[in-house]
Amino acid sequence: MRGADILVEMLIGYGVDVIFGVPGDTTVPFYEALQQREGQIRHVMARDERSAGYMADAYGRFTSKPGIFECPSGAGAMYSLPPVAESNSSSVPVILLTIDIPLPGEGRGVLTELDCARLFEPITKMSVQVKSPEKLPEIIRRAFRVACSGKPGAVHLQIPEDMLLAEVDEARISLHVEKDCVQFPAFPTLPSREKLDGLMSLLTETKRPLIVSGGGVNRSCAGSEVTALAEKLNVPVCTTMTGQGTMPDDHRLAIGVIGDNGFHPHANWALEHADFVLFVGSRMGSVVTIGWTFPKETLNKRVAQIDIDPEIMANNYENVISIPGDAKLVLKRLIELAPDQPDVTRTDAWVNELNALRSDFWKNAEILLSAESTPLRPERVVRCFNDALEAYGRPAHIYSDAGTPTPHMTRFLKLRDRRTRFAIPRAFGGLGSALPATVGAWFADKQCRPIGMFGDGSFGMTVGELETLVRLQVPAILLLFNNGTFGWIKGLHRLNGHNQCFGVDFMPPRGQAIAEAFGVKAWTAKDSRELDAALANAFAYTEGPCLIDIHVESIADRVPPVYSWLSKRGRDPLSTTAEEVRYL
Repeated sequence: MRGADILVEMLIGYGVDVIFGVPGDTTVPFYEALQQREGQIRHVMARDERSAGYMADAYGRFTSKPGIFECPSGAGAMYSLPPVAESNSSSVPVILLTIDIPLPGEGRGVLTELDCARLFEPITKMSVQVKSPEKLPEIIRRAFRVACSGKPGAVHLQIPEDMLLAEVDEARISLHVEKDCVQFPAFPTLPSREKLDGLMSLLTETKRPLIVSGGGVNRSCAGSEVTALAEKLNVPVCTTMTGQGTMPDDHRLAIGVIGDNGFHPHANWALEHADFVLFVGSRMGSVVTIGWTFPKETLNKRVAQIDIDPEIMANNYENVISIPGDAKLVLKRLIELAPDQPDVTRTDAWVNELNALRSDFWKNAEILLSAESTPLRPERVVRCFNDALEAYGRPAHIYSDAGTPTPHMTRFLKLRDRRTRFAIPRAFGGLGSALPATVGAWFADKQCRPIGMFGDGSFGMTVGELETLVRLQVPAILLLFNNGTFGWIKGLHRLNGHNQCFGVDFMPPRGQAIAEAFGVKAWTAKDSRELDAALANAFAYTEGPCLIDIHVESIADRVPPVYSWLSKRGRDPLSTTAEEVRYL
């Protein structure tokens, strides 16, 4: 049995049904083995290794299984670095297989030679080189165990080509699979009953408690448990940007998004005024706390954390209590421990106060959401999208780049269907992820429509993946925010008083023409009437991918809903009044 056959056999044993990648000189033996098992595992060819990584990242975000991708030696490995770093820091389980030059070529000047194991070591949970074909089954088991246990993350395996060509005596190896590690979280943990009782006391005795749901809740698919606990105890819930979608946005206890980028002022106000805050699946990093400057009333001694990673506990604030464990498992146990008839009236005044602020915010926001001007305002684009998504009435997987769409989508997007998921790669904020991510999102669950949102700067980085979408007939809806600039960076120039911005403008792409050249169904929208029509057509179109080229105002023209930016312009970010804030 060849090493390549062992590798494919192990992947199939672990339930891998799709692997994303780009072919290269060193990958031929692996591809031969994959071709022999086409009925059991599918290979999806991307047009760039970075894109393949973002496909795997989206697959890992929208399933309970790790995303798998592969690349050839040399440049292929280097192109794979950005998505691996993003997945690992975002706690997304991903396994990268670098098929490398044969071991005898090491140190002899072979083309594409690179110490990949060391290259990926700082940005993964584990990065190792396979040095014996007999070790392949053991190392594959370790890869799945590491990627899926504890805090999920990325694993990199450097597999020399000769390891795949070698003949292995089957009597000397075991191809067994650890069933516990096929999905994540593997080996979920629970804290002691004493800690859970202590946490329950804090939730049921404080007058202004608040739950903050982070990205770890979405990773653990624990939104239902957060909702059930909140409802049982009558505790309001805010989310971080990556926790968005934990609860339906129209739920009485779903207050909004906290933090710096795309925040809701009433949600940040809730964090400021709560007497006890339970963070679930959140690192409480710089975006959530606005560079550890918010809330102004420190969180010390009024915060608790539930997180799968003990290393981050009380890292930035002095916790009242730290609860290490899997979010879903811990929340289920808390629901069981909750009093049968808790005093829900205790928090009524607090919940009503927050809902009054929330209602005031949305009432005042109407002037922005309904504005009819050209180019289209981002707020109006979100309103059109919300209406179209609600009219569609079915679940979607929405993946947004970290740039132009983020602040307004995070603030104004309304998710009412619990099955709809919204993801933004926020660890490093790299552009170029959303378009290829729709491929991974589609293979994650074909019952959910994949939707990608990105600016024109991002579009230029991964436009070649339009061919991948057409070749695979992925019914993705692509929303191109087109304004001919790296808007976020241009906005920073202006925020710092430099109206003569440098190195940020480029020619706006002819998005519809580009898409049609690849065989993608496309429309152009320059006003809300055209956008409404295009969105209706896009949601009705099921024969393949489609793109809407939206001519939209840049976030460099008006200050977007970013707490720190508004503060720098002398505004009160906690005001629920709708206001147009200019840079200069």
